Amino acid sequence: MHPSRALPILAAMAISLALPLSAADIKIGIIGLDTSHVAAFTELLNNPANAKHVPGGRVVAAFKGGSPDIPSSASRVEGYTRELQDRYQVKIVDSIESLCSEVDAVLLESVDGRPHLEQARPIFRARKPVFIDKPIAGSLRDAVEIVRLAKESGVPCFSSSSYRFYESMQELKKADVGKLMSAVSYGPAEKEPHHPDLFWYGVHPVEGLFTVMGPGCQSVSRTASDATDVVVGMWSEGRTGTLLGLRTGATPHKVIVFGSKSVAEQKGSGDYAPLVREIVQFFKSGKSPVSLDETLELFAFMEAADESKRQGGKPVAIADVLKAAGQRP
Repeated sequence: MHPSRALPILAAMAISLALPLSAADIKIGIIGLDTSHVAAFTELLNNPANAKHVPGGRVVAAFKGGSPDIPSSASRVEGYTRELQDRYQVKIVDSIESLCSEVDAVLLESVDGRPHLEQARPIFRARKPVFIDKPIAGSLRDAVEIVRLAKESGVPCFSSSSYRFYESMQELKKADVGKLMSAVSYGPAEKEPHHPDLFWYGVHPVEGLFTVMGPGCQSVSRTASDATDVVVGMWSEGRTGTLLGLRTGATPHKVIVFGSKSVAEQKGSGDYAPLVREIVQFFKSGKSPVSLDETLELFAFMEAADESKRQGGKPVAIADVLKAAGQRP
């Protein structure tokens, strides 16, 4: 055999040999094989040879899922299914109930937020801790219901964009700018017709904004064009947080904070490894690094931005959109 052909086989054998679970490994199941996250997360968890390997958990089973009316979902399922089977020996099951019977914890990865509520119900019934990838749901009403079910069942649940845990973002949070007065987060905000405008990709820079501002947003106003969104949130104590959602041309991302002493900006980007480490720790402890209430407020911010757009840019109260979505006092 030619040496160049032997190398991939040897690499695959090395991964295969590393696959047996240790007693300390959490058995993880994935729902939704239609996003690049499933391959990236599984690589970090299942391949000890990866320089950024995250120990403590192993993906052992998956349920395909997929949304036929979203091309970027439907076109990816079979490819990621083959990758998980062939490269990582992940078992493919035919139902979420079957998945839950074989694992200790769940990654709900369906790229489409609309099925998340129905996919989460059997997870909560099986009492498996769950990480729900962005967006937590396809509507604020569904997000409210997911949070209600999680709290009612007592099942640990957490959702976040990887932006929140980038090392560059964590370094920004440590910057001594004095009292935080304002922040600007800009980044890609590509739309998808089945989701509210910012839910699909704008959720990432919105997560960046909430990472530095924290909860406490009271109202939102939005100015929108085909190329750009400018969404301004009013926080407690007169603080402001501004999102610039970019849809054409260059779409970099960055967060800038303005304090009473100085200004600081995010330097560089990040990768998935810090988020996956947080997920594994969450599965072990049952304690979420991001409260469900903050996640719900973040999605209410995006829903209020849509409502402000419908009202010609008028400020919309966060409390009002949460009430309209069925949140109970």
